[in-house]
Amino acid sequence: MDERATSLVVVGASAGGVEALSRLAAGLPADLNAAVGVVLHLPAGAESRLARILDHAGPLAATQARDGEPLVAGRIYVAPPDRHLLARDGRCRVSRGPHENGLRPSIDVLFRSAATAYGRHAVAVVLSGTRDDGVAGASAVGRCGGCVFVQDPREAFFPGMPLETLSRDHPDRVLPLDELAQAVASRVENLSKEDPVSENANDEMSLETDYATLGRNALERDGPSGTSSVFSCPECGGVLWELEDGETLRFCCRVGHAYTAEGALDGQGIGVETALWTALRALRERAQLSERIARRTGESGAEHSRKRFEALAQEARDQADVIRRVLVGRDGAER
Repeated sequence: MDERATSLVVVGASAGGVEALSRLAAGLPADLNAAVGVVLHLPAGAESRLARILDHAGPLAATQARDGEPLVAGRIYVAPPDRHLLARDGRCRVSRGPHENGLRPSIDVLFRSAATAYGRHAVAVVLSGTRDDGVAGASAVGRCGGCVFVQDPREAFFPGMPLETLSRDHPDRVLPLDELAQAVASRVENLSKEDPVSENANDEMSLETDYATLGRNALERDGPSGTSSVFSCPECGGVLWELEDGETLRFCCRVGHAYTAEGALDGQGIGVETALWTALRALRERAQLSERIARRTGESGAEHSRKRFEALAQEARDQADVIRRVLVGRDGAER
């Protein structure tokens, strides 16, 4: 009978992550006394072959995680596209919960759930990637007594994620990829000699895990823990609450969309661009409609009305051109 894992290794990667994950899986021992959860950022509609790749890369069996299945020692569980992967009560939870930093699956969600469920028996590994997903989750693992390893940014294909973790957290080890597997295995071996722990995270961390699974208790609250801010959620427009999370500034809305400060800024940037495109479309339509009315009034001899509508059309074209130049400038070029 398969043995329930008493320790959990959680691994996060983004750009450049497939090769990094493959090399990590290749170095893990067949008798690893821990389950392994993996999040790799993928587009929502993508078909993931990652489980198959990792299954062939090393001695551990790898599968795409299924909701409710037990976390068994010596197995790798991969988050499906467009689904969060969490650990709860010794089982996988696969959820289409709210995005975190615009991402689903989110590394932070997996790491935070591991900290909540396994405490000191959680091991987090941050690999190649961009942006700052994983920073808040790694901090949660550290605060609950778990261990955090980071791939050496100097050898990562995309060093952004490791660098962000280093700049805002204090990981236990920063290692080249070829040394990470042995370090993880040694940590798990030491943990296997300790008594297992029960869930020991604070209420706020547990609440965020509830949000990630669309838990009823979380959604029925008046709002997240923390202080209501003046900012709105880039995804749903609701009020953002400012969360206390160590040295990391974070925000969460009433339905669980969560952001680091940088993630909120990126989300607002998307909202601004959407608004600009909407305004450009509306102004072009206004110009075309005004021109059409001007032609019809001109044909009927209403010269004063024709000139007025031509002026409105020109005004809309001028305004549209201002927005066009702003949009072109966002790409760093003017045409």
